[in-house]
Amino acid sequence: QVQLVESGGGLVQAGGSLRLSCAASGRTASSYAMAWFRQAPGKEREFVAVITWGGSTYYAESVKGRFAISRDNAKNTVYLQMNSLKPEDTAVYFCAARLGVVATTTGYVHWGQGTQVTVSS
Repeated sequence: QVQLVESGGGLVQAGGSLRLSCAASGRTASSYAMAWFRQAPGKEREFVAVITWGGSTYYAESVKGRFAISRDNAKNTVYLQMNSLKPEDTAVYFCAARLGVVATTTGYVHWGQGTQVTVSS
């Protein structure tokens, strides 16, 4: 079992930056892919970014060029650096994990509790 705890959310003005962190504990295997998803009020949860153990990444088109996902395997921590934030980025951001070496957007079975990101205009 893997436990995930997100941190780093908050309120920021449009154009600003935030960095989210996701600390993993428990059964952390070397073949886990780690991802970020988000859910805005009244909308379905959507994929944001993923990174494999080996460092391969994949991003949603809506955040490409503005967000960067990274991981510190020694610390079992994944980060999401969010730059040039827009009001439409406002959402609860969730960290997720799944076994696998491919940067996939589906099939995640371990989830954190989420952290709120609010971008004001």
